[in-house]
Amino acid sequence: MFRITYIFIALALLTANSCYGQQEDKAKSPLESLPPWIKSITHFGQRADFSPDGKQILFLEKTFGDVYEVEIETGALSPLTHHYLHEGYTRALYLSNGDILLSGSREYNAKDPWPSREITAELWVLKKDLTMPPIPLGEYCFEGPAVSRKDMKIAWTVHHGNYPDKIPEKVWEMWMGEINYDDDTLKLVSKRKILDNQEFSFFCELETQNFIPPDEKQLTFSIYVDFVAEVMSLDIETGKVVNHTNSPPGYDEPEGIFPDGKFTLVESDKHNLKGPAYIDIYKLTLDGSGKMERLTFFADYPGYQATNPVVSDDGQYMAFQLARKGDAAGIGHGLLLFDFDVFYKMKKN
Repeated sequence: MFRITYIFIALALLTANSCYGQQEDKAKSPLESLPPWIKSITHFGQRADFSPDGKQILFLEKTFGDVYEVEIETGALSPLTHHYLHEGYTRALYLSNGDILLSGSREYNAKDPWPSREITAELWVLKKDLTMPPIPLGEYCFEGPAVSRKDMKIAWTVHHGNYPDKIPEKVWEMWMGEINYDDDTLKLVSKRKILDNQEFSFFCELETQNFIPPDEKQLTFSIYVDFVAEVMSLDIETGKVVNHTNSPPGYDEPEGIFPDGKFTLVESDKHNLKGPAYIDIYKLTLDGSGKMERLTFFADYPGYQATNPVVSDDGQYMAFQLARKGDAAGIGHGLLLFDFDVFYKMKKN
């Protein structure tokens, strides 16, 4: 009996590893042939973020949509922004105290929506008790902010379009501050600029990504030059900048960070060098070696990608989203959960 059972297990492992990463003739979508370490969590949504205890995932219904929370074990959905009227959000991230940092505009124009994402999106705090609308922090934010997992500091990016009277054209600035709860009107204090694109010898756009644990004295960020992206880190105290990929003409954008601070997830086209419309998820070592390990193979299915990954605080899971070729960056069509324990056990076997 043991020998027969072992044979069946071995065949299952062989089948899973041989099929994953290869488009099967009958499978039109990666969802039709998921490996054992990946499962679907929701059939809609984008831009996941794990709760500190790893039991919930925060996500957007859609770009300029509502914010939801899903319980991983049961799949139960809870809307978090239905109790007030708003113009939709582009980001939602857990703060270390359980409140939620939102990015969204006060106005939305369906005929010309993108200024609401890149120009007029502001930072807000939604208290976890959901007893009131979110409180504005008085700052614009270009794309995604970075949020500390240990205290109330955040980092964000602004550019000329956000503050035309304060920031020169073609200048992108990264700022850091702390959310102050000392009175009824929350505000950002200890604000300071930590980097701008004028420190580079070439023109590039910047975007904050993640504080690097465990001490959070460094920050990952992206630089963009046309359709090329690089994984960068900034030493907040010394100002030292490191390029961890150095891979032009490839596209490498950092996303979720691992809790030991030794690795980051990356959206990359390393497998085909076709640009950001053909990306999958990789794991990058942050030791200067540039070593990358491919984790998903959704781009092997014509018209699909895997994007916007994040890592749970215990390092066991990755949440990411199904994306489709032709969508704008960040658009997702459902969340998935990747189990690193199962993945590496099966990979070893």
